[in-house]
Amino acid sequence: MARVLYALLALTIVAAPASGQGLRDKIDELFIFGSGGDPLFLSGTADPNNPTSIQVHGTHFVPSAVESNGTLISFLSTAIGSNITNLPISATSSGRTFRFEGGAPVATSTSPGPVFAERAQTLGRGRVLVGASMSVFKFKSVRGVPLDNIQLNFTHQNVDFAGCDSVSGGDCSLMGIPTLENDVIALTLDLNVDVTSTIFLLSYGLLDWVDVSVAVPIISTSLRGTSAAQVVPFGGPQATHFFEGTPTNAELSASRFVEGSATGLGDVAARLKIRLGQSQTAAFAILGDARFATGSEVDLLGSGRTSVRGLGIVSAQFGAFAPHANVGYVYREGDLQNDALLATLGFDHMLSNWAALAVEVISELQVGESQLTVPDPVTIDVPFRRTIDLTNIPNRRDDIINGSVGMKFVTSTGLRIIANALFPLNTGGLRPSLAWTAGLEYNF
Repeated sequence: MARVLYALLALTIVAAPASGQGLRDKIDELFIFGSGGDPLFLSGTADPNNPTSIQVHGTHFVPSAVESNGTLISFLSTAIGSNITNLPISATSSGRTFRFEGGAPVATSTSPGPVFAERAQTLGRGRVLVGASMSVFKFKSVRGVPLDNIQLNFTHQNVDFAGCDSVSGGDCSLMGIPTLENDVIALTLDLNVDVTSTIFLLSYGLLDWVDVSVAVPIISTSLRGTSAAQVVPFGGPQATHFFEGTPTNAELSASRFVEGSATGLGDVAARLKIRLGQSQTAAFAILGDARFATGSEVDLLGSGRTSVRGLGIVSAQFGAFAPHANVGYVYREGDLQNDALLATLGFDHMLSNWAALAVEVISELQVGESQLTVPDPVTIDVPFRRTIDLTNIPNRRDDIINGSVGMKFVTSTGLRIIANALFPLNTGGLRPSLAWTAGLEYNF
């Protein structure tokens, strides 16, 4: 067991995240066109070779000037980061579990156990479970919107300065006065976000009824994206806002391509499971775990916040059929992630003495209104009242409901091979169309 602990410790040391610019910065780069370095800065409009009256318009869309534009950009990076760091971790106990009577082991379960859900049986005093699994997530949508067709509309700053009313011939507190405030930047995003999560698990039977465990994830995240932006002028003989060129020969379109990847330690989890009662057919336990902020937030490897989870676990064994249910709560630090109610229902079933089927429905239901929101539509008052929807991403809860179907194969040496598919049953949050898991586990 000591060798296993040393190996896990070594992984936490050597698996450092990639240095340099973080992947979150890559997302911001999708909104940077031409020179300048600020998202939505119009370098053409700010060109000192253009007339002085035009120079001031280069910063009228940047997030520091328009709060809603900054909120849109930060929504994307936060949505991607928070969902990546809440990926499921495999169960703490698996294979046959035991209790000891008079020094002799007595089996408390004969099934190989679930893949992601927890069962109430504990390993037994002195027994060890080691496991390694790899899960591949190719994210396809956010709140039901395809990642290759995210629509964003960025509106102009509501300009109001001393003397603006007399210069513009109207009330500058109204959106649309001066007329240039009607200009919009329409942007389409095509994102590819892929994550590979390799988790090393060690569980130890501290007592017959108490297990302790640690899960060490190594996360590999890759990001590739293309943005296509178009200034949509409201009218007039010449352009006020543009990416390159001059007011009479303006370039109103721009695009950007970025890619990057990072690999390193994710958020390490420590767990404690206590079995409170057990009969010949059923058992009840509680589990507490904490995920620590050990992964790099800037490289989309960790959340940057600690989360704590508590579960009540009920499981049973009826011959080859072993149902289980988990109900609990997860607390998450920070202002942009919600706490959630947790509920999992499933079973594992021995199909033969060497193969078992594991089926689960895994749900995470947000507590309260979503902390991660897109800005409300912007209303332009003049010359006529109209509303600009800022994105096709809806403002709604990020409840997560997944289905999980897998197989466990038991070899003659006792080594178990895991193959599993995880698929979404709703459209909340950042989701793949299908996630694959393959793993190995062994009890001794």
